[in-house]
This record gives sequence, C-alpha cells and structure tokens, in this order.
Amino acid sequence: MCIQTDRQTDRQTDRQTDRQTDRQTDRQTDRQTDRQTDRQTDRQTDRQTDRQTDRQTDRQTDRQTAKFKILNK
Repeated sequence: MCIQTDRQTDRQTDRQTDRQTDRQTDRQTDRQTDRQTDRQTDRQTDRQTDRQTDRQTDRQTDRQTAKFKILNK
C-alpha cells in the first residue's frame, strides 16, 4: 500500500510541477510576444508620425517660400 501511495503522490507532484512550469513558460512567452508586438507597433507609429511631420513641415516650407516669392516680385 505504501509503495502505491508513494507512486501516486509522486505522479501528482510531477503533474503539478509540470503544469506550473508550463504556465510559467506560457506567461513568459506571452510577455515576450507582447513586448515584441508593442515595440513593432511603437516603431510603426513613430515612422508614421515622422512621415506626417515631415510632410507638414515640407508643406509649410513650400507655402512660406511661395509667399516670399510672391511678395518679392
């Protein structure tokens, strides 16, 4: 009886340990994936914002240059 009980206890303990390890690994993987996705999204957003800012700056500069040329005629 003792041997069977020990084996059952060992199996249960092993299963619990496996589950805990799996959960931790899953959480770590999820966090890493989230971080990578966040970084990619941040980079894309930064690029879009940079492009928009560049376009706006270019338009303003073009307008100012055009006004300056008209005023100096």
